[in-house]
Amino acid sequence: MLKQQSHIVAPIPDELRTRALYTVSQLRDRGKADREAIDKLFELIVELTEAGLDFFFLEPLRRLNASSMMMGMARMGISSMLKGSKMVVHKVLKKLDDKSLAAILDFIDEIIHEPEQG
Repeated sequence: MLKQQSHIVAPIPDELRTRALYTVSQLRDRGKADREAIDKLFELIVELTEAGLDFFFLEPLRRLNASSMMMGMARMGISSMLKGSKMVVHKVLKKLDDKSLAAILDFIDEIIHEPEQG
């Protein structure tokens, strides 16, 4: 679905991609939105969010050779955003049912891609 529309891209480490796909597969096989699944999904979403925030907010500053003070201010802002995001994600996931779990796993599957060879 995303390939049919304009979209932005954020790279993630290969290790995170591998772990994300493994976690999605593992949770899909279990099919239960129990506490263990919710905890694993929460950790995965937080890690993916951290990688995206780093790329979209800190990477441009690194490329501009921003001062350490500017980087520190940016990190503080991102940290606040991440705290707020964690609270919202945690509240949403606590109410997750099996069908909603499957929908979130489908979404994560859709947004993670292997590097293009070229």
